[in-house]
Amino acid sequence: MAGLGARQAAAALIGDVLTSRRPLDEAFAAEAAGGALARVAPRDRAFARAIAATVMRRLGTIDHLIDAMLDKELPKRAGPVRDILRAGAAELLFLRVPAHAAVAMNVETADKDTTAKHYKALVNAVLRRLAREGDAMLATLDTERLDTPDWLWESWTGAYGEETTRRIIRAQYENPPLDLSLKDEASAAVWAETLGAAILPTGTLRLEDAGRVEELPGFEEGAWWVQDAAAALPAKLLGDVKGREVLDLCAAPGGKTAALAAAGADVTALDRSKPRLERLNENLARLGLPVRTVAADAASWSPGRQWEFILLDAPCSATGTARRHPDVLRLKSPADRDKLAALQARLLDNAASLLAPGGTLVYCTCSLEPEEGERQIEAFLARQAAFARKPITPAEAGGLEEIITGEGDLRSLPCHMGIEGGMDGFFAARLTRR
Repeated sequence: MAGLGARQAAAALIGDVLTSRRPLDEAFAAEAAGGALARVAPRDRAFARAIAATVMRRLGTIDHLIDAMLDKELPKRAGPVRDILRAGAAELLFLRVPAHAAVAMNVETADKDTTAKHYKALVNAVLRRLAREGDAMLATLDTERLDTPDWLWESWTGAYGEETTRRIIRAQYENPPLDLSLKDEASAAVWAETLGAAILPTGTLRLEDAGRVEELPGFEEGAWWVQDAAAALPAKLLGDVKGREVLDLCAAPGGKTAALAAAGADVTALDRSKPRLERLNENLARLGLPVRTVAADAASWSPGRQWEFILLDAPCSATGTARRHPDVLRLKSPADRDKLAALQARLLDNAASLLAPGGTLVYCTCSLEPEEGERQIEAFLARQAAFARKPITPAEAGGLEEIITGEGDLRSLPCHMGIEGGMDGFFAARLTRR
């Protein structure tokens, strides 16, 4: 049946993320390789992903409504029934699929599953009621609070206040545009016209409804790479690196590496993961940008020399990327944040030992958590007396004053640049060794 494969895949993706704790990108790749997605057209693949991503963004609200429709909790033997209901609710309430199609296809999805088929009458009843009453029920709910895990709500309201937190959540509800960084920034106007893109204040090209990336003009010849506007900023904070040696720590998959190489730097890109370095090499080969790669642990690597410029894009909880990766809201925990913060401290200390006197170190994370940003830098400066901040100016961030803190760090939020379509949440601090 037309559309059935997309619904089966959507339910499978939701289960992979929420039950098997598998990142959505990884689950999607597995389904496309050998699951339900392997048998459907590209359009249905995109639809299945849209359903799953919507469930991740709206999970608290969707589960609240489903629970209100059920007389009792679903038994464990119901298998994927809840995931099928979640997918159907996302279609009805947020993707605005016509009720007859959303209900019929998700009932059919239940019928095709050996476990869920015993509950297809329940799936039909719940989804039909949601189609009738769902909008009225939505109007009574604080969906922004329901859709935010408790620990993130507490973290964000504590750091940014409740009003800004709600703006962050609303920004994460929206499907993000496609952002591109150019190998030759001087050609921005030409590529903007070719691609039908807007040029953001930061220099990034932004496309709406771009379609398949591989089919866009400029992909084959390596004229650009995909990179969120916020993620494109940290590499620029090192200043003019043309002809200079730069050490890029935790470099894969290589977006910031590409920016440094395109700026004329002699880049050494280090990452502990050999498979991720292979991906970096593939990305840089398409762009025609040469770099030197090293497979090593950036927290302990000791090559016996120092660099004048270092970029440390540290592993983090990635809560700032929920616009593009809504599964992080469901997969990350305070324990993950704290474990990563401890790793970031070790990475910073080793990066400090690799920086030459008078050199510049840029530290960045795509996290909204202060423990991985502001507090991390405060602790670093307290234990590293030879280091000081080198404040970032709004001019270095496309004139966006709202993303520069009073201390001179960069702190972007998903709600910033909202009229243009938002940006990822990022933190960056620029440090110098006296």
